Amino acid sequence: MVYLILAVISSALVSVMMRLSESRIKNNISTLAVNYVVCVLLAGFYTGAPKVFAGEKGMGFAVGLGALNGFLYLFSFILMQMSVRRNGVVLSTVFMKLGVMVPAATAIIFFGEMPTAVQVCGFAVAVTAIVLIHLEKDQTDITFKAGLILLLAAGGSGDAMAKVYEELGSAKFEEYFLSCTFIAALILCIILTVGKRQRLAKEDILFGALIGIPNYYSARFLLKALAYVPAIIAYPTYSVSAIVLVSAAGILLFGEKMNRRRKIAMALVLAALLLLNL
Repeated sequence: MVYLILAVISSALVSVMMRLSESRIKNNISTLAVNYVVCVLLAGFYTGAPKVFAGEKGMGFAVGLGALNGFLYLFSFILMQMSVRRNGVVLSTVFMKLGVMVPAATAIIFFGEMPTAVQVCGFAVAVTAIVLIHLEKDQTDITFKAGLILLLAAGGSGDAMAKVYEELGSAKFEEYFLSCTFIAALILCIILTVGKRQRLAKEDILFGALIGIPNYYSARFLLKALAYVPAIIAYPTYSVSAIVLVSAAGILLFGEKMNRRRKIAMALVLAALLLLNL
């Protein structure tokens, strides 16, 4: 359970650091690149000196799944940055964490972790919360809604990769899976940075590092937590706890406010994630 608590704290810090960087960084992709450089360095520290495992069973799976995970990480991070600017840290994080439905469904469908009746009710309440937000009549806000749903799917798919690796991968190459995840994300970031002709500013380096440290540890601690806690318990706990921490930070530190409809929707999301965890 300690690993899960550490994963929650790290995940919340990622969102808070991204919010702090919003008006300070000059180049968002460059900031993400620095973030992934830090993640690669941390992964290298835990992996240790490079070794030759090319002929060993499980290495190819770790590299391949890590590369796919890296793409999902970068995609969800870019979506998160865009959403934070447009929708605020609270609502963006709610939908990012509501992506818990994706890894939970993966655990149920592919790995036989069956939910209880209460947890099924939790899924129903979560869907109701999404529908409630979509019932808004402002048709000029279609991009905002589609962006949140995409954020949910991307974030959830990235989280699901940890469960897939925990079930199908070799514990021996766990650190290599994380290393490949962040190396792939870094390579894609560098390509985007060059394509956009972004330059590194000192603010980009600072906040990239501040985001990268908790970003790495959230992935590392969640992967380790899944070895001890069932996915249908770990993911909802990870999500709802991070939402509570980030919501408190958004209101207390950044003065964010929510209208009545969004307050109801967030209350439903919290109720859903709590039910999923019972």
